[in-house]
Amino acid sequence: MDIGAILTLDNITYLAYGAAMSLAIALIAVIGGIVIGTFIAILKLSKSKLLKLIGNIYVEVVRGTPMLLQILFFYLGIPVLYQLLFSDNLRVNIYACGILAMALNSGAYCAELIRSGIEGIDKGQREAGLTLNLSEKTIMTKIILPQAIRRIIPPLVSEFITLIKDSSLLGTIGVMELLNRAKIIGTNYYNYLIPLLVASAFYLVMTLFISYLSRILERRLAVYDRS
Repeated sequence: MDIGAILTLDNITYLAYGAAMSLAIALIAVIGGIVIGTFIAILKLSKSKLLKLIGNIYVEVVRGTPMLLQILFFYLGIPVLYQLLFSDNLRVNIYACGILAMALNSGAYCAELIRSGIEGIDKGQREAGLTLNLSEKTIMTKIILPQAIRRIIPPLVSEFITLIKDSSLLGTIGVMELLNRAKIIGTNYYNYLIPLLVASAFYLVMTLFISYLSRILERRLAVYDRS
């Protein structure tokens, strides 16, 4: 098969849209993961044994099962549960299912990152806040969390990069992300090597570019911390 016949402008554009889709899905998922992770981290740091238990169960269950299983659970399992509970059919959106599954998965990992970031903040800052008659909520949201988030930006960027690559799993439920589009081109031309190599190049460019931006951000935050 002539490589030029596969690497047409239309096919490259088709893959580029897939790369943009993978990037958008990962971005939404990691934002959702940070929100969920913050909530779970607060549960795990709570003085309530019940809340701690809930947070620990969530993290262990999500981290202890494959992401693909979680994606298939939302896509195949939730409609079955809905039918059993309400005796009606539920039509699911594959993109919503995929993003939700990835966000919940990311939330478990972000929870551990945020928890460690919060615990790494000097306890004297909380005591200073209490001395100023600030509420626990204000101390957490205005003093502790902003510093914790700033400290864990590098591992959060790594989580984002991981989600970009893991978005390829959504092809199993029909999401038209980068890898799924590469496979479709491969099927059309009976040649999977070239489309997969191009898809690999797209993944590599995205991850290297985000890593580069992360290093710039780290340097700027380091200057901010010293000042």
